[in-house]
Amino acid sequence: TMAAGLRLLRCCQGVSLQDVHLYKVCTSSRTAVIRHTSSLSKEKKKKVAEGPSLGDFISGEVTRHTSWSDYTGKLKREAGDTERLRLPPWLKREIPIGKNYSKLKADLRGLNLHTVCEEARCPNIGECWGGNDDNISTATIMLMEDTCTRGCRFCSVKTARHPPPLDPQEPVNTATAIAKWGLSYVVLTSVDRDDDAEDIKTVLVLTADVGNT
Repeated sequence: TMAAGLRLLRCCQGVSLQDVHLYKVCTSSRTAVIRHTSSLSKEKKKKVAEGPSLGDFISGEVTRHTSWSDYTGKLKREAGDTERLRLPPWLKREIPIGKNYSKLKADLRGLNLHTVCEEARCPNIGECWGGNDDNISTATIMLMEDTCTRGCRFCSVKTARHPPPLDPQEPVNTATAIAKWGLSYVVLTSVDRDDDAEDIKTVLVLTADVGNT
C-alpha cells in the first residue's frame, strides 16, 4: 500500500517526495486514499479557531501586521474558571454616536416608528445609522409596532399575546421617514401579529401604496 501511495504521489503535479511525511495512506475497497494529516498542535488549532476569518482579511479589518495578541480572549469558560471572560476585540462594538445616528434616532422617535435594529439589538446599528462617505444612513423599519405575538427564543423583540393596537398613522409616517432620509430604497420588516389579521392587511397594503406615491 505504501508503494501504491508513492506512485500516486508522483503523479500529483507539484507534490514532492519530501512531503511524504505529511500524508498517510489508507486502503478501502481496493482504492488508495490519501488523507492530509494536520501538523498543527492543539494550541495552534485553538488560535486558528479563535482568530480572524478569511472575511476579516478581505474586508481590510485585519492587516498583515495584526498579531495574535490582538485576538486573544476566551469565548467559553473552562472547568474551574472563576474570572469574568474577556471578550476578544472582534466581538466588541463601539457605542454608536455621531450626527447621522442622532438625526435618524430623533426622526424615528418623532414619527413613532420602530426598527429591528433597536428592538433586536443589532450590534451593527452604528454602521447603518451612522453611514459614511460611501453609504447613506439608513435603518430597517419594523412595521406593526414593536411587540410580536411569537416568542422565538433567539430574538430580542418584545413579545405579548395581546400587544397594543396598531398605529393607523404608521404607513404615512414610514413614507415620511423614507422621504426625509433621501433613500433610493429602504428595507422594511415586521413583527408577527396573530391577533387581528384584517388590521394587519390594511396596514401593509397602505404602507405599500403610500410608499409608491
